[in-house]
Amino acid sequence: MSSSLDAIFDPKSIAIVGASREEGKTGNVVMKNIIDAGYSKALFPINPKADEILGVKAYPSLDAVPDPIDLAVIIVPSKFVPSVMEQCAKKNVRGIIIISGGFAEAGKEGEELQRYVIDIAKRSGMRLVGPNCQGVNNPHSNMCASWPLIREKGPIAIISQSGTVGATIECWAKDDGIGISKFVALGNKGDVNELDLIEYFVEDPSSRVISVYLEGVSDGKRFMDIARKSVRKKPILMIKGGRTEAGARAVMSHTRSLAGNDKIFSAAFRQTGVIRVDNLEEFYDASKALSYLQLPKGRRALIVTSSGGSAILATDACESEGIKLPSLDNDLFQQLSQSIPPRCILKNPLDLTGDADSPRYETVLKEAIKNPSYDAFITIFGDPIPGATEMIQNLRKTTEKPIIVVYLGGGDVEKEESMKMHRLGIPVFRTPERAVKALSCLIRYGEFLRQNPF
Repeated sequence: MSSSLDAIFDPKSIAIVGASREEGKTGNVVMKNIIDAGYSKALFPINPKADEILGVKAYPSLDAVPDPIDLAVIIVPSKFVPSVMEQCAKKNVRGIIIISGGFAEAGKEGEELQRYVIDIAKRSGMRLVGPNCQGVNNPHSNMCASWPLIREKGPIAIISQSGTVGATIECWAKDDGIGISKFVALGNKGDVNELDLIEYFVEDPSSRVISVYLEGVSDGKRFMDIARKSVRKKPILMIKGGRTEAGARAVMSHTRSLAGNDKIFSAAFRQTGVIRVDNLEEFYDASKALSYLQLPKGRRALIVTSSGGSAILATDACESEGIKLPSLDNDLFQQLSQSIPPRCILKNPLDLTGDADSPRYETVLKEAIKNPSYDAFITIFGDPIPGATEMIQNLRKTTEKPIIVVYLGGGDVEKEESMKMHRLGIPVFRTPERAVKALSCLIRYGEFLRQNPF
């Protein structure tokens, strides 16, 4: 389905206004990233003092480009942006990304300049991301008009008013071998905002979860309408900046957004089914979980571990999140007591002891999966477990119940196994507490869908 945002995410040609030959300058970094991402369509660096940049023919102005331009990435001082925008309008450019700062975030003069620039975009029918932003990345189209360069394709769509916050999630996803579907740093939200992007990403087949860092909303009614409709198709995660008075003041100086009353935001999230998280680790972990794991049908979990201490931490976390830990029923107790060593503790948490191997985990999980007492499983590996990846992968094929994996330790074997799991679509969590928080997000989303049928 065609959208006015297609020129921003899948442009047929790109002009970089303010492209630079000087290494380290934003105009050089962004152009290099577009090239290194594998973008193979028409590319036009605009710089009146250069004949070529990074091996690509340069042009003195947009007017000098002989071909159509789909997307213009603008990286020039703010005072020159209006004239560049007028040139874009004459060239019938469809999409604009303004990376330059010096607009509404910079005071009254900047606010007036931003209004003027947005007016040009609106009367010319151009869609604009920014200003004062870190750009756009779409690995699925080999297009990274942003930084850092992230090429790994994945299922997480990131919308962020802060470039650095969004880029942090991008980098974590890259390091885990998961990747992203889209990344947008909104900056001042002069035109395109989080609601436009939610509507776009909910129809994007490469995005399974929409993860939003938000500082403020300008249209509360539209937010409620779009969020309520969209969460029925895909999960939406939000982390809200500016929860406190001090944070709200920081928001004003950052992107000039009104942070609003935090209690109102919390109520709006609950009513619409948006899953709210409190920090970046939860934000990333829940994004992984909602991308790859099935939704549990209830709040009952079984903890299976080889580490007693981590089981205690997981138990405390489950208690805090309202996740129930039913004891083993007689049937399951009898089955397991005959098939695993007697030193194992047949309770919930179920402690397989420190010498547990992959077959012991598999024996327990195979039987527990069939038991109707549990909706989800928290599987904690306290030491390197050869064959764990294949075991979890095979078990997932036999059940619709989510299996949450915790891999403790930071050794090479643990890192290698975690990477293997991620590449197979098995999210791995670094601590029991983080795993339980992610499971809680799965539960909350599933409960909302069941309580609010289509």
